[in-house]
Amino acid sequence: MLELHVIILAAGKGMRMHSSLPKALQPLAGKPMLYYVLQRAEELNPKMIHLVYGFGGDKICAALTDYQLNLVEQKEQLGTGHAVQQVLPLLPKQGRVLVLFGDVPLISLTSLHNLIKNTPAEKIGLLTVNLPDPTGFGRIVRDASYAITGIVEEKDATPEQRAITEINTGIMLFPASFLHKHLLKLQSVNAQHEYYLTDIIALARQSGCGVVVSRVAETWEVMGVNDKLQLAQLERCYQKNKAEQLLRKGVTIIDPVRFDLRGEVGEMEVGQDVVIDVNVILTGEISLGDLVKVGANCCLTNVKVGNNVVIQPNCVIENAIIDDDCVIGPFARIRPDSHIKKGAHIGNFVEIKKSTVGQSSKVNHLTYLGDTIVGDKVNIGAGTITCNYDGVNKYQTIIKDGAFIGSNSQLVAPVCIGKNATIGAGSTITEDAPAGKLTLARAKQVTIEGWKRNDRN
Repeated sequence: MLELHVIILAAGKGMRMHSSLPKALQPLAGKPMLYYVLQRAEELNPKMIHLVYGFGGDKICAALTDYQLNLVEQKEQLGTGHAVQQVLPLLPKQGRVLVLFGDVPLISLTSLHNLIKNTPAEKIGLLTVNLPDPTGFGRIVRDASYAITGIVEEKDATPEQRAITEINTGIMLFPASFLHKHLLKLQSVNAQHEYYLTDIIALARQSGCGVVVSRVAETWEVMGVNDKLQLAQLERCYQKNKAEQLLRKGVTIIDPVRFDLRGEVGEMEVGQDVVIDVNVILTGEISLGDLVKVGANCCLTNVKVGNNVVIQPNCVIENAIIDDDCVIGPFARIRPDSHIKKGAHIGNFVEIKKSTVGQSSKVNHLTYLGDTIVGDKVNIGAGTITCNYDGVNKYQTIIKDGAFIGSNSQLVAPVCIGKNATIGAGSTITEDAPAGKLTLARAKQVTIEGWKRNDRN
């Protein structure tokens, strides 16, 4: 098998973005566009990935520390051909070279595999698509025998050429030997005074090297991004595609237009009869069991949800595990490292942080539990707070099985509430409460005789 090298062009400033962030790092579904291209490149198992960067190089390099890449700087942005020229000394004399773009993030692995499979080793492969409105794209020019004679950029095209609907996606596959022989022949005689990689197709025709065309299945795969409007349009394409994947798996999405997935849930196991209401945002790794209902306006990040769970509207859950038969919310926040066990209820305006809530326990109203272990069948009243932080260190609260915590109680950690203990409402507990007993910690109620309120009049 021929050795494959991949070049990703990501040197563009993206002036129409009106942003200090390089264009390739602009976010799509919560991740930089460039990350999607890198993922596709890695899936091809190339010998090496070369990334050409320019504007915002420090930010580009900082964002890529987890990738095995050969980073090549294009100090002057003189066109796509010039960008590939910067990599030329690092390419093998034999093998194949695939050129991708950092601002074309949704290209599918299937389309790239087809391009590689359909292109003979000695020829150039070109990925094209037909668009009803080809405005802004380079046109594929063919002769009377339908053979490709070149690619003309729109700014250099004649009116007749602008009427062509077959456009160049920019994604090309080359024999490495051809690039070594012809790439430095490119000239900058055009409206932009740049070295266009597309001009190499005309050189291919002159040298007798054939050009083979592959088509993409979906237009959105090769949509490039030059401004925030196009970025928003591509975001909707991405979300529509992810929603359709879930719908085909049997998930009920109340309104696919108002759905956002910013992770891998589309490729994960999703249970039967899952219902997702409007304006739900799923981020990272999400697992949803059977009969899960996610209410409107919820944000879930890296959450594993068991079967028959109801997540009421307006909940925020991150890096947590929700076991079977739980009810969460509305307006609940479950923070990282929390585990809500089978049948527990977490109610409105409750915040759980780095805590375990035991089976069939209830935390229904206006409560904060931090660094807490709650046993089974515990009832925690409204307004309860675990005071886990002294300004320097954090401490743990333990509430054992069957305990009842009265409303408006403060549990000052470290403290342990014994099994089946009862804490009277309004108590501030600073010492361990014994099992099976009622513990109170209230100031004596006093009425002051003869006291009068100040009269502002």
